[in-house]
Amino acid sequence: MYLSLLTASDVQHDLAKAVRRRRRELKLSRSALAERSGVPAPTIKRFETTGQISLRQFLLLWQSVDRLERVAALATPPPSTPQSIEEVLRDA
Repeated sequence: MYLSLLTASDVQHDLAKAVRRRRRELKLSRSALAERSGVPAPTIKRFETTGQISLRQFLLLWQSVDRLERVAALATPPPSTPQSIEEVLRDA
């Protein structure tokens, strides 16, 4: 387990801000984003104001305003860190 000063709520709000910011950059209303994503406009409003949304709906919104590969990259394990000098020398 990792120690973090971030909470799940902090991240939810940051993601909501990112979607809202990108929606505005694309000059999309909530209604237009709803049509594009298939997520109802009231759900988009709730997400932008509270950060509350299902994962599926978040992914639908994200792929409508940004590259879904950026979210998918979160599931990629980080490269392993060498545990010994032998591993460092072997990989050099």
